[in-house]
Amino acid sequence: MASSTHDPVAIAQALVRCRSVTPAEAGALAYIGDLLARAGFEVHRQKFSSPGMPEIDNLFAKIGIGRPHLVFAGHTDVVPAGEEARWTHPPFGGDIAGGALYGRGAVDMKGAIACFAAAALDYLSAHGGRPKGAISLMITGDEEGPAVNGTAKLLKWAAERGEKFSHAIVGEPTSVKRVGDTLKIGRRGSLSATLTVAGTQGHVAYPQDAENPLRPLLAMLAALSNQPFDKGSKEFQRSNLEVTSIDVGNPAFNVIAAEAQARFNVRFNDKHTSASLKKLIGRRLKAAAKGARYRTDYEPASESYLTKRGPFVDLVIKAIREVAGVKAALSTSGGTSDARFIKKYCPVIDLGLVGRTMHQIDEHAPVENLRALTAIYGRILANYFK
Repeated sequence: MASSTHDPVAIAQALVRCRSVTPAEAGALAYIGDLLARAGFEVHRQKFSSPGMPEIDNLFAKIGIGRPHLVFAGHTDVVPAGEEARWTHPPFGGDIAGGALYGRGAVDMKGAIACFAAAALDYLSAHGGRPKGAISLMITGDEEGPAVNGTAKLLKWAAERGEKFSHAIVGEPTSVKRVGDTLKIGRRGSLSATLTVAGTQGHVAYPQDAENPLRPLLAMLAALSNQPFDKGSKEFQRSNLEVTSIDVGNPAFNVIAAEAQARFNVRFNDKHTSASLKKLIGRRLKAAAKGARYRTDYEPASESYLTKRGPFVDLVIKAIREVAGVKAALSTSGGTSDARFIKKYCPVIDLGLVGRTMHQIDEHAPVENLRALTAIYGRILANYFK
């Protein structure tokens, strides 16, 4: 495996040392922007805001013109470190120990951003500083947050500038055991909701004078959970609903609450849209409510998508095999990513590091994995721009 001239480990260390917990930028975008600008990229920093949401700093960097136009997308924001005293190494220290880089974001996904940046810079150094087309990096600061003022708005801004993308790679940690062993060519949709059931508050010793909202709430949740929504499809596993909280806000043992709430999320496949799923959920809730007073408040949903196998996916599979000797599996499992926004503009896949420690205490990425992913990205670039 060829070594990288631009060191992905050093780049990843610098990014990890930026305390960029959503929505803070904390110097991460400034660092990567400066690195790319010095190599000839045209770098733009765009801030977006909306009522009730934090203002988010984003970056778009491009070199070259015309097509093909390959985009690398990702995020420098990270989830909180949690109890920092429980970390073996400081979560924002960027320490290397036992052959691994420790720190929040090492896996999800500052590591992948470092790998793509190093691969792109190496490619440009070897090819006269310009691709036969265009290379872009699109990096947001709120993927781990509401995802409202990040990639979706940055894509719209780029489109209004006349940018046309051919293909995109999102650097989310998709690998399972070895770098490159799994590609995400699609994702299930995600639908979240809060179910609120009204009752009548009263004394538990006089239930005839009260109306306990928990009785219908539990029956309604059972109606949602007990019967599968489907058996899966050709490319996707079956849809799945999980109840994530039940709350009555009642600290007393002798009081029947006036209201009860539950939150749930459905990860759904291509047999549904968010609209059709809402109708199905509504029918099940109505049948189980048996006259109870309730309402269902939905969060903005993301739809399922699938990037069909074709020349681009085959190119990525071939690059992984050539560099790492791994036969990549094609998957649509797991959570969502910003690819759900990019799919509207061009074919997109997710390919990143082994995700075992993401969001955990002592999140870390083996140094050899960072170098392996850089080499894979580099081969993708070389084959893409032949």
